[in-house]
Amino acid sequence: MKRFFIGILALILAAGCSLPPEIPVTRAELMRTRVYRQYVIDESPEEVLNALNKEGEVILESKRNVPGKDYLVYLKLLATSDGIEVLPYDR
Repeated sequence: MKRFFIGILALILAAGCSLPPEIPVTRAELMRTRVYRQYVIDESPEEVLNALNKEGEVILESKRNVPGKDYLVYLKLLATSDGIEVLPYDR
């Protein structure tokens, strides 16, 4: 019984890990998300692409591109089979 629960736990943990995408993400796909227009991001697109293609996800510290205001957010970019998914979280 104990082995069964350890096996289930190992399966859940393995499923929760991010994996690199099967097809590498391109710069054009990244630019179609418009994250560099909607947010102020310090990392270059090449750095973000390298992280996405290596890990499958990247979390960036950024802020919303609103003149005169600073809205600090974390951006989580996920490389999925349907394209790049952008998830903003308030800091």
